[in-house]
Amino acid sequence: MDMEAFSAVHAPDWLRLDELAARRRLSGEEADELLRLYQRASAHLSMVRSVAPEGALSAALSTRLSRARTRFTGARSNVAEDLAYFFVVALPAGFYRVRWLTVAVGAAFIAVSWLFGIWAANTPGVIAAALGSDAEVRRYVEEDFAGYYSENPAASFAGQVWTNNAWIALQAVAFGITGIWGPFILYQNALNVGIAAGTMAAYGKLDVFFSYILPHGLMELTAVFIAVAAGLRIFWAWVAPGRRTRAVSVAAEGRSLFTVALGLVIVLFLSGLVEGFVTASPLPAWLRIGIGAVLFCAYWAYTLVLGGRAYRMGHRGDLSRRDSGDVLRTA
Repeated sequence: MDMEAFSAVHAPDWLRLDELAARRRLSGEEADELLRLYQRASAHLSMVRSVAPEGALSAALSTRLSRARTRFTGARSNVAEDLAYFFVVALPAGFYRVRWLTVAVGAAFIAVSWLFGIWAANTPGVIAAALGSDAEVRRYVEEDFAGYYSENPAASFAGQVWTNNAWIALQAVAFGITGIWGPFILYQNALNVGIAAGTMAAYGKLDVFFSYILPHGLMELTAVFIAVAAGLRIFWAWVAPGRRTRAVSVAAEGRSLFTVALGLVIVLFLSGLVEGFVTASPLPAWLRIGIGAVLFCAYWAYTLVLGGRAYRMGHRGDLSRRDSGDVLRTA
């Protein structure tokens, strides 16, 4: 086959293919033409490769086809559509999936915190062992507990709290497959909250404790519960994969629940703003707690309303099939 003559005859089709592949927008007729030219050029490439598989014309045609293929197979949804899907479908569905486990984790946290609080308030020596001498304990009760929320500028404090809590939440999800890390984080937080509450109660300052903890703690602690619940779901997917292989089960749960982890970064940002700008503000205690309660109720409304609807439509917070890939059926 004369390559120069072959190239001269079909060059107009190849140039037209390049032109259409380079356009930002195509009409319906142009899209059809692009596909026809792509199929025609593919046939040309097969003919060329049968004669000179390593030649320059073969390489040039292959490059042309690659650009054209990217044009009609690499098109993605726009950013606005992706964000809308994430916030209206994927994220609330992910939150909804772990709702009952979140409640169970929260109940366990409250029970453990309450037991530690009762123990600290009623057992001699516990508070001193945790916080030091009587003078140090009194300074903690009278100054340090409340002062912690106002010793730094509100903006920097909110940023510090947000990054710290987001890191803890991501760890709870990422290392949840161990089955140990999430419960350990939960236990450590319950211990700290319980000892603090018991100390404040022993010195008649329990009202101060709740007035500073509840404004941000309602949502912040709920975010920790959600993270631990998501991590436990990943662990259970490994322990009891059902009809799927363990690799497929863990991969599906991991993709779905890392959607939750990303959502928690946003939730913790909002609770960090409350902790930085509301908790230590001069607003009345009832108003500060009310602001935290509004954020807490907004989360559950978002989860139960949007999440419930998305879940009933079959969404689980996982990536779309286009992004996650096909699954090989196994016996």
